[in-house]
Amino acid sequence: MKAVAVSEFKGTPTVMDLPRPEIRPGTVIIKVQAAGINPFDWKMVDGIMDNGKTPHQFPLIMGVDGAGIIDEVGEGVTRFKKGDLVYGQFIHMPIGEGSYAEYAIVPEKSGLTMAPLRIGPAEAAAVPTSGMTALQLIEKLKLQKGGSLLINGATGGVGSFATQIAASLGLKVIATVADDTEAKRMHELGAAVTINYKKAPLAEQVKSKFPEGIDGLIDMISDKAGFEKNLDLVKSGGGAFTTVFVADDEVLKAKNLHGGNFETEGSPAALDKLSRLIDQGQIKVPVENKIRLEEVPDAISASRQGKAKGKTVIVM
Repeated sequence: MKAVAVSEFKGTPTVMDLPRPEIRPGTVIIKVQAAGINPFDWKMVDGIMDNGKTPHQFPLIMGVDGAGIIDEVGEGVTRFKKGDLVYGQFIHMPIGEGSYAEYAIVPEKSGLTMAPLRIGPAEAAAVPTSGMTALQLIEKLKLQKGGSLLINGATGGVGSFATQIAASLGLKVIATVADDTEAKRMHELGAAVTINYKKAPLAEQVKSKFPEGIDGLIDMISDKAGFEKNLDLVKSGGGAFTTVFVADDEVLKAKNLHGGNFETEGSPAALDKLSRLIDQGQIKVPVENKIRLEEVPDAISASRQGKAKGKTVIVM
């Protein structure tokens, strides 16, 4: 089978011919129809998992998010049968049996579930990591209907999902944008207010529009100093999360805020919630770029350099 893999940490992703995985008890083999590209995929290859503790194997097939058809079912598996359409996070130990391949082996107990009915495999593969992150951020903020939520980094994958989920729950979303095109798109996804951060400092603009403060903050962009400055916008008793691990718990405590550094917990239950929202038409899944396996090395290079625009999905 064809797969995109590396032969060592920090190696160059290459399209390789590799043996198709062999079924093991408690696993399923998926004929992969599409795989979503996330920055975490190349961060993993660059050595985020090279800590001496995480089991891994080479060649290391890349990719976390995927969608496809169950092709084979291992002994003891009860949740799936051959022919089921599934999606989710294919990541498991040992690291290296990822979704950037024509076939993938995934444990039944991993973050895998039945795919939404309303969308195709390319869109489904774009959902798992970004969608679960967005859903869990909103849930952990515990904002009341009508509450205001600033999303800094709203136009990215997580931000696009968070905007839609928050709007569907009756929250007033304030989305950061870089231009009028992005503003139009974020309004279409449910943002009540957009703020062009290129026109004036973000905190200044939010303060002038919301002098009484905001109820919640999701920040996927700011460094430590920027995040702490944005915390001043949040009312006492509110919530604030960062996905880039720059929060100081003591600072949040002093401001009477809950939240902090956020890490996604992949689970079939979270994916099932997303499937329901998608099938009810409450979430659109934007996929800007569909590519073949052969184009993946170039796409990863663009993502590394911060040049990737929109969500990219590999279609097998």
